[in-house]
Amino acid sequence: MSHQVDHDISQLLEGLGLGGEDHDLCDFTIADQNSVAESQGITPTTPSNFKPVLGGNVTYVVACVILNDSNEVLMMQEAKESCAGKWYLPAGRMEKGETIVQAAVREVLEETGLECELNTLLVVETAGGTWYRFVLTGQVVGGELKTPAKADKESLQAKWVLNMQEISLRSNDILHLIEKAQLYKQSRSGGTWHQDILPAPTPHEKDLLRLIVVIKKRSTNKLHVLLSEKSALHFPTCEMNPAKSVHSTLRRFMVEMFGADVGQHRPLGLLNLEADPMADGCCLSLLVAFRPPLEEVPLIGKCVWQEVSHDMESRLLSLINKKHSTIELHVVR
Repeated sequence: MSHQVDHDISQLLEGLGLGGEDHDLCDFTIADQNSVAESQGITPTTPSNFKPVLGGNVTYVVACVILNDSNEVLMMQEAKESCAGKWYLPAGRMEKGETIVQAAVREVLEETGLECELNTLLVVETAGGTWYRFVLTGQVVGGELKTPAKADKESLQAKWVLNMQEISLRSNDILHLIEKAQLYKQSRSGGTWHQDILPAPTPHEKDLLRLIVVIKKRSTNKLHVLLSEKSALHFPTCEMNPAKSVHSTLRRFMVEMFGADVGQHRPLGLLNLEADPMADGCCLSLLVAFRPPLEEVPLIGKCVWQEVSHDMESRLLSLINKKHSTIELHVVR
């Protein structure tokens, strides 16, 4: 079993999806979350059979931060009436049938006139359980920068900008993303960043949060990872609740497995993102580390701790101890 766990974590770290029959296994569905709420006297607002529908009840947005050799950022000037003349990163909503990468490449071309090749996800942002923004970075490989003469409904023009103070931004929410891309570019040489990871093409019917929960066992000092024993052994997975923030869904799921006194733990970031236009869901694999040892963390759910190999322990510990070693999950609200 240890070999299979190591293999699955390796797959995630290399940006590959977990296929097979269990890729849609879910331990804490919206129906389960609703029954917990009802038992606490709360009336749930989300139907138990909720299914994400792109452009209907969920919104997936892509945004691209592209830097040139002078460290300038590719920016576009908005044509939309509500924010006309303001500047923003090339960004927009995904359309049916598109992968995240295809949507991002399309938005960059439509709004800036440039063709780009994308290297990695930088950040995944969520608001509520229904809005997701996938932020990528890469480089320009062709095309011509859009001039005011080519203005259309997509944008008025595009330009390379060094100092964001010199332009009027549509919103400051992108400053954090630009800073992230600059750090990524600087650290490529130092090898302190997670390896380049693009979304894995695994289709999901639901929006899922898969947890890679790690803990040290005091008696052996060995690292263990949590597995769910519901049907096939797999990493614990829950459905994202569209009425709650991801933090709230994570908290409820941890309580489900560990009880209300769940020990001190922290979500560190995403190892991976799986999405494919065959279905409108996605799956975020989140690394969560416990501070107290295994002996002090009682399990109440159908779960079991599995020791990982020495090599996998080293890989996971380096992720836990290094900044920027996972893809940032930014919960807006």
